[in-house]
Amino acid sequence: MTSDSIGYYTGSIEETHAAAREDVLALGEFGAWIGSESRSADSGEEFATLDPVVGEEICSVPQCTATDVDAAVKAAQEAFDGGWGACSPQERSNAMLSWVATLRENVGDLALVESLDGGKPLKHALVETKYALDFLEYYAKVVQADEGITVPTDDDMHVYTRHEPHGVVGLITPWNFPLTISFWKLGPALAAGNAAVIKPAEQTPLSMLYAAELSKDILPDGTLNVVTGFGEEAGAPLTEHAAVGKVSFTGEDVTGKTVMKAAAETVTAVTLELGGKSPYVVFPSADVKKAVRDVAHGIFYNAGQSCDACSRVLVHEDIAEEFTEGLVARAEGLTPGDTLVEGTTVGPLISADQFEKVTDYVEIGREEGATCVTGGAVEDGDLTDGWYVRPTVLTDVDNDMRVAQEEIFGPVEVITTFETYDEAIELANDVEFGLAAGVATENTTLAHRAAADIEAGSVWINGNYATPIPGGPFGGYKQSGIGRECSRDALRHFTQEKAVHVALDEPSL
Repeated sequence: MTSDSIGYYTGSIEETHAAAREDVLALGEFGAWIGSESRSADSGEEFATLDPVVGEEICSVPQCTATDVDAAVKAAQEAFDGGWGACSPQERSNAMLSWVATLRENVGDLALVESLDGGKPLKHALVETKYALDFLEYYAKVVQADEGITVPTDDDMHVYTRHEPHGVVGLITPWNFPLTISFWKLGPALAAGNAAVIKPAEQTPLSMLYAAELSKDILPDGTLNVVTGFGEEAGAPLTEHAAVGKVSFTGEDVTGKTVMKAAAETVTAVTLELGGKSPYVVFPSADVKKAVRDVAHGIFYNAGQSCDACSRVLVHEDIAEEFTEGLVARAEGLTPGDTLVEGTTVGPLISADQFEKVTDYVEIGREEGATCVTGGAVEDGDLTDGWYVRPTVLTDVDNDMRVAQEEIFGPVEVITTFETYDEAIELANDVEFGLAAGVATENTTLAHRAAADIEAGSVWINGNYATPIPGGPFGGYKQSGIGRECSRDALRHFTQEKAVHVALDEPSL
């Protein structure tokens, strides 16, 4: 699949995934990518990456350690010193656009890798891959218009600013959107003139490895490096490395705090995009059918494995019954299935551990007094070898329950009712996170007021929930992180600003 289309598979679930594994393994070597070469780990150790639909191994990848991270950082430093850091913005832009063009030529194959490794329906993987490339292309273009400023001064001084790259940057990405979030980080990092070492999540390393292989002979050797492995063995050495000038991490909040502490030892700049427990407030003036569609997408897409999933619905008591009936009907219309077969809308959770976590939370909700109206684990049929949970709706939820406060990271929606505007805002803000929020209302004044009062880095009103666009900043308040991604300002996060002061004498001939 090397075009803009995808090819669905036919046969039993075992047959489709066996065929897909063969197709993926024919694409590349899937070794660590260091100095523009595919390598084994220095120790020779490997670990398996699993297909979450059937629970079987796709292939083994290098289990990198501090030795491999050090080699990748050295390769990046050599690339930076050898020319990438000194390239003009136009030269960097041209190289990145060439890579984007190659990636687009292979978008179908990239989507297949993303689907098989991450358990995504193939159609969703294709949409996400194209979306990811839009961000890489955006930064390749916007850097051409980047500029410093001239500071107004007296006639005897000229002051201007420069934005200079850090040199080597370390990027650590999660398993839920492997390519998209990788390119959110790689786009501004490379465009700003840095060389990068990226550690993808151990559950989903394959799409980034394949994308790196497609950069061969396009990006200068060592500009992009990929190390595969686990957090303590590969992630920690990257965040602690003295030669890394910037770390950008996306993941859960506990690990983010560990990254921040490690970066503090070397006073390394950090961007952290962490967890969420995002509210979606449905006011009585809302178009209920439209709100149901938006909420269903916001919580059930990607099996709910999104940091910005709208995992708490706060709905006015006057329309709660209508909204709940609509959402339950919507949930029951989403069918888990083989991700490689046309028509599947719900894939599995990423791992056995995540399956256990999500199903445990559903049980915790019941024990706390919530009602499970629909959903739960898939316990029979052809999908039992995978980690499937049906779209789930919990009602009768108080905001102090664990299911309302803690990030479940699965297709589980909790519904809480409110009476007044002030109560809605209080409930929306009464969590430790502040990544995203949704608002449904046909009252324009109410929409803008709620957007201002809700403590979240992004607010979507009346649709398109959780769809950041190139140029729109994305990041969180409170425990949801530090810094912003996706916007032009992200270039600044990957540079250091320098002020240049030039003394001017009186002109003479």
